[in-house]
Amino acid sequence: MKPNSANLQSVHLCNLQVIVRFAKPFSQNPTLKTLLKQSTILISNTKDFKMLAMASRLRKLQIVKSLIENRSYTTATITRSESDNSSQKKVSLYSRISPLGNPNLAMTPELDDWIEKGKKVRPSELKQIVHDLRKRKRYHHALEVSEWMNKKGLSVFTPVDHAVQIDLIGKVHGFLEAEKYFNALTDGDKNDKTYGALLHCYVRQRETEKSLSHFQKMKENGFLSSVTFNDIMCLYIRNNQTDKVPDLLHEMKTNGISPDNLSYRMCINSYGDKINIKEMENVLKEMENDPKITMDWNTYSVVANCYIKGNNIDKANETLKKAEKLVEKDGLAYNHLISLNSRLGNKDDVLRLWNLQKTACKRLINRDYSAIVKSLVRLGEFEEAEKAEGMLGKLLKDGRGTSPGSWGSVVAGYLKKGDVRAAVRCMEAAVSLPGGGGRGMYHRLLQGCINGGKEVGRVLDEMKADGIEEDEETKKILVLQKNKV
Repeated sequence: MKPNSANLQSVHLCNLQVIVRFAKPFSQNPTLKTLLKQSTILISNTKDFKMLAMASRLRKLQIVKSLIENRSYTTATITRSESDNSSQKKVSLYSRISPLGNPNLAMTPELDDWIEKGKKVRPSELKQIVHDLRKRKRYHHALEVSEWMNKKGLSVFTPVDHAVQIDLIGKVHGFLEAEKYFNALTDGDKNDKTYGALLHCYVRQRETEKSLSHFQKMKENGFLSSVTFNDIMCLYIRNNQTDKVPDLLHEMKTNGISPDNLSYRMCINSYGDKINIKEMENVLKEMENDPKITMDWNTYSVVANCYIKGNNIDKANETLKKAEKLVEKDGLAYNHLISLNSRLGNKDDVLRLWNLQKTACKRLINRDYSAIVKSLVRLGEFEEAEKAEGMLGKLLKDGRGTSPGSWGSVVAGYLKKGDVRAAVRCMEAAVSLPGGGGRGMYHRLLQGCINGGKEVGRVLDEMKADGIEEDEETKKILVLQKNKV
């Protein structure tokens, strides 16, 4: 069946502006000429194929993006070189390194060039750079800078520095390499910090036997702390052994170690996970009466979430009010409270909190907009959701740090409500960003098909055609389909 103009408008798949925006500078490229021609073809006008058509189109956009990004990286060095020659402005080492966001770009040449030009490098500056890169989750680059600093002998590593190195090695290369680094340390450097860093590596990769064995060694060496116990609690939670968490809290107190907020919160969540409301409330009361603890919004939001799971709506609302009183100018806190209120169907509170957030937080980021859009979609407030989505779009237009993940979460909300057109619109925005599309896109398409009662076979075929294999998350999503049958 040939598509007519009505089909083109309703399916909303041929928005050439997105493709042209990327392809225009390279219009003489034969590949892009073909792509532009192909993009005018409507894949299907049937409802069952809307999302598959969207996936195919987005994949083509990814090809365009790849070509453009490759060219931009090639010209980056030349542009920077020209800028260095023309500008007399003093440039810091951090300003040279910070823009290199692509993990495939090496830091070492920049660092070596800095030294070769006779410029000074302070160990404190390098450590601050490592700290900032870790904070921004650029672990490969943080490790590269740290290793370069160590290799050049610019700073004698303290146990804290070694602990940072172990953590980075674990994140980048896995626990085995982190283990090798730890074993090569002197006895003097093997203290609570380095032991704790290696334990964290084991826990992160769910190495239960190694984690518990290492935990025992830390006990024997007197290296126990609330952080150590929290790591083991986290291990049990990740392994769905939440029944063991309360015993650890008891062991902490027996060993004279005061639980911190996270310790209590994980224990509260472990009871809430089993809908054991009585024990959850006992731990909450103990926490509230602990003189060393300052109550926080996060704990009350966890409690509220547990009440929602247990369908105790009145107590959930009451607890959310307590959480709100502890929120000051924390955007993440508002995001959580807005989301929880939307789950309770509290439309007025969602809009009220959103207005409070806009007043309290001087700068709103894409995470804030995606949170409110998801919540409004959940409530069925599509008009309000589109307004917030428009704000997210403005950030994108202004080049102010939106991410595929924030758009993807909005896509998931629209798909769940069956608004395919809005989902397509948001996916177009997601795919225009670095890292857009990919596995996350297909997972949301799968979820959308399942929620809409559609077959997922063709989505899986498209996913395979993109060279994306099924992973554990894919399998979890497919289990949902079996449960709906």
